[in-house]
Amino acid sequence: MTPETNGAGQWPLWEVFTQPPGGKPHEHAGSVHAPDAEVAMQNARDVYTRRGEAVSLWVVPSVAIVASAPGDAGPFFDPGNDKPYRHPQFYKTPRGIKVF
Repeated sequence: MTPETNGAGQWPLWEVFTQPPGGKPHEHAGSVHAPDAEVAMQNARDVYTRRGEAVSLWVVPSVAIVASAPGDAGPFFDPGNDKPYRHPQFYKTPRGIKVF
């Protein structure tokens, strides 16, 4: 195994994010294999911007991305009960507004 390849003989995986025109936020477009950030950027440009649908690119090593686990869905994303000001329970709905 060389520094620029993984155990399977492939270059490291990079995640590609593209920004559409009009100031919209970056979106995950896909992945590319590359030995370094410069080549990853070139590969991403060649693969994901052929039709001019992006004005900006980000490439991030896949190993640098940390994600929550599906089992964390409940406790991780539930609102904290120690901060009642974050709940809409104190908001009074004006008359004439239909409440769902």
